[in-house]
Amino acid sequence: MILRSAVRLMLPTIAFVAIFPTPSGSQEESPPKTVDYVDLERYAGLWYEIARMPNRFQDQCVRNVTAEYVLRDDGRIDVINRCVQEDGGDDQSKGLARIEDKTSNAHLKVSFFSIFGWRPVWGDYLVMGLGADYEYALVGTSDRKFGWILAREPHLSDSELEGMFDQLQDQGYEPGSFVPTLQVWESSR
Repeated sequence: MILRSAVRLMLPTIAFVAIFPTPSGSQEESPPKTVDYVDLERYAGLWYEIARMPNRFQDQCVRNVTAEYVLRDDGRIDVINRCVQEDGGDDQSKGLARIEDKTSNAHLKVSFFSIFGWRPVWGDYLVMGLGADYEYALVGTSDRKFGWILAREPHLSDSELEGMFDQLQDQGYEPGSFVPTLQVWESSR
């Protein structure tokens, strides 16, 4: 309980660092390219995290990481991230996404920090790759400091994963910086 409280208190600082990172590398490097179009109705629902670039705001997550997207009547999207912690306890973070590029729906901003309904901190959410049947998604940020591989099923074949790593490399990501997410589900899922 103390750890969860400490993490929640640190979220504003973590979010600030994520949004306003320290400069490094070439400032002229263009951001990753997004897919041409995301059908939000098809994108909504439950996704399993297959791999991610390590980040401080998910350090407590050791397995069964998911992201759920729920479309709202106001055009925004509820984001519910869940995982299991080392002690076996569940962790859940609720956020809000807004669409930045309404032509493609592939560039969003997400916020997990709110002060009485005001959200001063928003982070990039770029859909850089998407399966033809929305069976997987590659998500990243403009500065390439964060990245996720998501899928509709908790596991992917080696060949599917290799294809996604190729796409990430084409986008300027280093596939070796992604770590696999342990997905261990009971049959009652």
